[in-house]
Amino acid sequence: MKILVTGGAGFIGSNFVQYWVKHHPQDQITVIDKLTYAGNLENLGLVKDKIKFIKGDIINPEIVDQAMSGQDIVVHFAAETHVDRSINDPFIFSRSNVLGTHTLLEAARKHNIQRFHHISTDEVFGELDLDDPNKFNELTSYKPNSPYSSSKAASDHLVRAYGHTYNLPYTISNCSNNFGPFHHPEKFIPRSIIRLLNGQNIRLYNPGDQIRDWLHVEDHCSAIEAILLRGQIGQTYCIGGMTNEISNTNVAKLIIKLLGLTPDRIEMVTDRPGHDKKYTVDWSKIKRELGWEPKHNFEDWLRQTITWYVNNKSWWEHTAQESESFYIKNGEAVLNNTTAQISKTNLETFTTSSTEMIKKDHNQATPDYIIETKIPGVLIIERPTLP
Repeated sequence: MKILVTGGAGFIGSNFVQYWVKHHPQDQITVIDKLTYAGNLENLGLVKDKIKFIKGDIINPEIVDQAMSGQDIVVHFAAETHVDRSINDPFIFSRSNVLGTHTLLEAARKHNIQRFHHISTDEVFGELDLDDPNKFNELTSYKPNSPYSSSKAASDHLVRAYGHTYNLPYTISNCSNNFGPFHHPEKFIPRSIIRLLNGQNIRLYNPGDQIRDWLHVEDHCSAIEAILLRGQIGQTYCIGGMTNEISNTNVAKLIIKLLGLTPDRIEMVTDRPGHDKKYTVDWSKIKRELGWEPKHNFEDWLRQTITWYVNNKSWWEHTAQESESFYIKNGEAVLNNTTAQISKTNLETFTTSSTEMIKKDHNQATPDYIIETKIPGVLIIERPTLP
């Protein structure tokens, strides 16, 4: 089988490519990616010799036509996805997410693609009140609130329109918030981990009680696999990763706990415009019809994610600096009386099977603190910054 993966150098796309190559080595994968700030060829380093890569913009019909030729299936990840950036520059989101999807659909129709699978988001459904017991499902009405979610809603409608009008064989999945390896440092979970590793506080949009459903990217990939192999043409599947609700504040506290740090490492910042309160997803349809469910619980996946960021500083260091600059440029401000009263520190992380050896070899004459994390084999040395 020949599969074209759009946005395959981004976070979810690259994880899917790695997953598919591992589990379906007989298939031929072609990746098309524009390599914007969120696309990174390093994400595909482990499989670069097993795939074909095309650098190109999905809004370019000539490049898309060439990439689509001879393919059996299209898995469409390519999209601008950061809500904050959509508020700052919404036109880019309309261009990529709406016009880009439209260009792909035209090419898919021309080349008689066997299945066009469109990756979408639960944010197209709008928001729930914090005390609302309901969850988003496949029959929930669309009510997007941000330029990002509006552009994704438009792309969903286009896909369904091509299915209805031109009999294009399609499936759609609306997923919840993803996390895991190669997640861009601008997003909440990786940014929180990285700031702590850099001796800074986690920053939360005030008041921090927003609720999200969290889906590990590997679970997302296995869900897409189930849809591609067993999903019914013309159907939509909601994909979530949790059964219990968790607020952003409690996610931050859990990251802090897993890193063995003190619970006062959180500061509130000014909220973004139109911030949705709550997303929760009912993923019973994909479980019932396709037999899919998450592999691990949230805390186990979060522990693995933290370990990945501890071990891959060279991947995120430069990108994290750019992301922090974006937030500063766009007016992120710490609210009065919310900054944890801590001295700025440097954190050194060690991956080791022998905690006692690190303790013995470490110079105890310096005023450092050895932190035994909840991550197996990971030790942190916290060192106050000298004046």
